Amino acid sequence: MTIAENATAADTTALLVAVYQESLGTPGLDEHSDFYEAGGDSLTAFQITARLHEALGVEIPVALVFAYPSPADLAAVVESDFGRV
Repeated sequence: MTIAENATAADTTALLVAVYQESLGTPGLDEHSDFYEAGGDSLTAFQITARLHEALGVEIPVALVFAYPSPADLAAVVESDFGRV
């Protein structure tokens, strides 16, 4: 499934929160949690983008995880750049 198929910005944010929680091993993270403050590193960023590729069917550059460190910020970029096709 691509982002397009019945996805909303809220769905993308919820997906990113779940991916961050799983990848960082921190179940209490929310959409405003910071990747760096939660202990994120380059390996974790690659895990996040790999999981997003599996879930969304699009390649998300790992640099976006560093540039937009919260799930909400990254979701906004993913929606805008990779949108609902």
